[in-house]
Amino acid sequence: MTRRTTAFAAILFLCGFVLTLVAQSVYPTGTTIYDPTRAWNGFTVLSPLNTQAAIVIDMNGNVVKQWEGYVNSAGGPARIFPNGVVMGANGTNAPRQESLELVQRDFEGKVLWRFDHNEQIQSRGGGTVWSARQHHDWQREDFPAGYYSPGVRPGIDASNTLILTHVNHSRPNVASAELEDDRLIEVSPKGDIIWEWIASDHIDEFGFSAAARNAIKAAPGVNAARGSFDWLHINSATYVGPNHWFDEGDRRFAPNNVIISSRQASFLAIVARDGKIVWRLGPDFSESRELLAIRQIIGQHHAHIIPKGLPGAGNVMVFDNGGASGYGFANPTATNGANSFARATSRILEINPVTLQLVWSYAAPKFYGSNISGAQRLPNGDTLVTEGPSGRLFEVTKESQIVWEYIYPQFSGAQSSNSVYRSYRLPYDWIPQIERPKERAVVPPAPGSFRVP
Repeated sequence: MTRRTTAFAAILFLCGFVLTLVAQSVYPTGTTIYDPTRAWNGFTVLSPLNTQAAIVIDMNGNVVKQWEGYVNSAGGPARIFPNGVVMGANGTNAPRQESLELVQRDFEGKVLWRFDHNEQIQSRGGGTVWSARQHHDWQREDFPAGYYSPGVRPGIDASNTLILTHVNHSRPNVASAELEDDRLIEVSPKGDIIWEWIASDHIDEFGFSAAARNAIKAAPGVNAARGSFDWLHINSATYVGPNHWFDEGDRRFAPNNVIISSRQASFLAIVARDGKIVWRLGPDFSESRELLAIRQIIGQHHAHIIPKGLPGAGNVMVFDNGGASGYGFANPTATNGANSFARATSRILEINPVTLQLVWSYAAPKFYGSNISGAQRLPNGDTLVTEGPSGRLFEVTKESQIVWEYIYPQFSGAQSSNSVYRSYRLPYDWIPQIERPKERAVVPPAPGSFRVP
């Protein structure tokens, strides 16, 4: 799947993982734009899909470190901690979109911590195995939003871990089919589950209209291979983290509350520790002048609160993918009231969560990541964007100028892809084992001037 396209999406499947494009055959890879004087320089960790590794590149696109043993077919971020420690998901529970375990390793690859004791599942070869049933996201409590912010230096083994998981059960008040429900669990450093939250217990708090409830009840889009209905498809779950709203007395934003994103239902929400929904954005963006100014969010990913110490701290940032999502707004192309909204463009949104003011946004022609993807606020005020399906990463200024761009190369194999689930920028000194690289500017050719010899 390439970055440059001559047509937008032709087919979008409900799960959001299949995209058909009409595309060119030759395209550049590696770093294609780089202004060292304007970018926030550091290492970038990549979480490619369908590979066996977590990968670190320098600003010029050179692979400087690779840890084997991270099978990311289920989707999810790899994160780097100080002193070159890495953590990510491993193993596949097919046909479900899940990983078997979370594994933390040191720079040399030695396992420091792992978790898989959530649920016993049927193995491919018969019998049972333990599985974390992790999908899409996980988060350390001492690492707000999972990316670098000044003054925050997470430990290696001194924090609880939030894991987004699945649970299968029947809930007749929600849908007519078995649910593949979303379940949050918090795990202690010893591997004990010390807190849990199940989405279907709170369906009355998600702001669904009667039409939306009826559409969900009919269970459109049951996955035949899984035999279940992934009704919300929550794709991010992140601790709110320390923030000025809480410091000023707004308890909705308690640091250990959790902000979630439902891709299929087009809403963001904050889950309090007692399980209640205390803040919500969507699913209907026509309910107020502020929401109309934001416009409908569709198929979004990576909703989080920008951490303290960064420009925009306390605001919500989300990758508004587009594609198709939403329940209850039946129309000629969504007669059953599912996937009612559709848009073949993406946006990055920064929103004040109290006033609902749209503080900043980024959009551009042909900017479109139909699934996966994410955005990170950098200390200089720029934003690192992962346009996931095409493997395109770029750093964009507040004025929407791109100062760094990288295209992850497509690899060969049975599942050839260059998709990157998410990426993060981190300071050079967080991986002291690697010598700081020499940075070289990359100036692309003028549009229309590039020719293959």
